[in-house]
Amino acid sequence: MAECKTVTLRTRPLKNGMISFYLDYYPGYREQETMKTIRHEGLNIYIYANPKNQRERDFNTTMYEKAEAIRCRRYEAIVNERYDFFDKRKFKADFLEYYRSQLGKHDQKWGFVYQHFNNFAHGKCTFEDIDVDFCNKFREYLLSAKQLRHPDRKVTKNSASGYWSTFRGFLKILYRSRMIKTNVNDYLDKIETEDVIKDYLSVEELFALAETPCKKLVLKNASLFSCLTSLRLGDILSLRWEEIVDFAAGGKCVHTICEKTKTEDIIPISDEALELIGYSPKKKGRVFEGLKRSWVQQPMKEWIRSAGITKHITFHSYRRTFATLQGAAGTDIRTIQSMMAHKSITTTQRYMKPVDSNKREASNKISLTRKE
Repeated sequence: MAECKTVTLRTRPLKNGMISFYLDYYPGYREQETMKTIRHEGLNIYIYANPKNQRERDFNTTMYEKAEAIRCRRYEAIVNERYDFFDKRKFKADFLEYYRSQLGKHDQKWGFVYQHFNNFAHGKCTFEDIDVDFCNKFREYLLSAKQLRHPDRKVTKNSASGYWSTFRGFLKILYRSRMIKTNVNDYLDKIETEDVIKDYLSVEELFALAETPCKKLVLKNASLFSCLTSLRLGDILSLRWEEIVDFAAGGKCVHTICEKTKTEDIIPISDEALELIGYSPKKKGRVFEGLKRSWVQQPMKEWIRSAGITKHITFHSYRRTFATLQGAAGTDIRTIQSMMAHKSITTTQRYMKPVDSNKREASNKISLTRKE
């Protein structure tokens, strides 16, 4: 697309007797962060179409001057970007305000990281403050911070690692968008994670859970469906019948946008999983209608206890169960990676560590004794 040549202040009449200002970018410009082409921008500045007195005429003059000032700033920013000048206004701008404005574009973790950073910065930070030393101090803060929801508990090292990784990803975006001068992320060390074996269901425990009644039938079906498909809670909650489509290799699959990664996923569904949810091509709307996120606390814990299971099982444990049982059954790790829609096989390997039965079998394959 051609570079933006002009930024023109234009108006459009409104039905309520006011006039609205907007900017017209010709032939448009590409926003660096989203890579979307912008051609018009509403300013939310309004003037009287037919001012009745001096007060309204003065108001119109003031608002016109403000709109024109914004036009000049927008054009200056475009020129700076075109000729690789750094926009000093951005450097002095409120970093926290900009950070907060980006949260709606990302998953829940971004919100947690923002809250921690806001606490660390005591609610005050400009883009000028974002340097290597300041960011490393935030790294130290995360390693000793308290949990947001449970202030009596410390943030685990693995959670701190995830938060830090998310923050560093944000720094990359800022540098690409020319919001900061230096690619700070290149000078920051990651927080190493710790190996933690989290609970999952064994085959017998999965059988027991399937045989145990639950006060919330939709919760039971959703939980077992997750064990059979590896779908996350967010994807379970949003899953619609229309997203269950024909699979190229036969059978059915879920064709959806993953809530966490915002990527397109195609996950095959077994015949048993389809039977569990009572699949019919005629059905419309949400598959697990009525399911509430809050039910994964007390109602789900009661159901698990009534099945005689004493492990610490969360909804994410069902996803871990899927990976672990698939591995124990001999499914190739690359296949499991694909079915779980992991971008990196390293992530899949973390899920596979509990598969000790395969390790035990492998250890017996080397022997010093001849077999007759």
